[in-house]
Amino acid sequence: MHEFDTKELKRLFGIPASQVRSLIRAGHIHPVKKAGRLSYSFQDLIVLRTAGSLRAAKIPAQKINRTLRQIRASLPSTLPLSGLSIVAVGDRIVVREGQALRESDTGQYALALEVVDQGGEILVIDRRDAAGAAVNSADDLFEKALVLEDSDADAAQSVYGAALAADAHHLEARLNLGRLLHLGGRLHEAEQVYRGADSSEPLLAFNLAVLLEDLDRESEAMVAYREALALDPRLADAHFNLARLHERAGNPRDALRHLLAYRRLTEEQGT
Repeated sequence: MHEFDTKELKRLFGIPASQVRSLIRAGHIHPVKKAGRLSYSFQDLIVLRTAGSLRAAKIPAQKINRTLRQIRASLPSTLPLSGLSIVAVGDRIVVREGQALRESDTGQYALALEVVDQGGEILVIDRRDAAGAAVNSADDLFEKALVLEDSDADAAQSVYGAALAADAHHLEARLNLGRLLHLGGRLHEAEQVYRGADSSEPLLAFNLAVLLEDLDRESEAMVAYREALALDPRLADAHFNLARLHERAGNPRDALRHLLAYRRLTEEQGT
């Protein structure tokens, strides 16, 4: 649950207190009062952000209310990594769930405004097509996130998440998002990002193994290191880390085997 007062909701979502009360009365959001502040669920935040964005796009109030009812009824308990998109083009509204697009009234397809939740943050991305600004591809978003890393790591995480929502196969965005979450101490979220890939990659397996070590799950880490080496036998650091874990586990023979492999590879690579 996320706690906000009316000023924070106005700043974050552009929705005044009167509009928030209207959304509560209409049953679109269901905040819980705790110590004088209202706590909002993930679903509430998606509805608030969507309501603010559609309101700003001058969608008629009746259509906003109908769409919010449909969205609220179909929201999952947690947002999948594939993301959820709320689209407003003219007076048409489209909902994208993963790769599936559906328009609330006509069934036509479009993409303009994307709502993404990643690591507890809600992000709206303007994705106007040929009638307006250029569409932000996953590569565009990835480049923006790279620039943001040095100045605003939290914003970079959100944009990397948006890149994954645009293209779940974007390996670099997945690696960098996992790394930032790991460095920020959000280990379980980083694990979800690494495990969310639909294909095996040596660097994903290696990064997951390092993460599992930090979670004190060393036996699982060893499995992940071995997976990384199965995908790329020349991944020297995986051999080194496996040697260390085997030594700690009391397996000197395996430790020596991986240490020798590490030394051979580093000599060949001149490092």
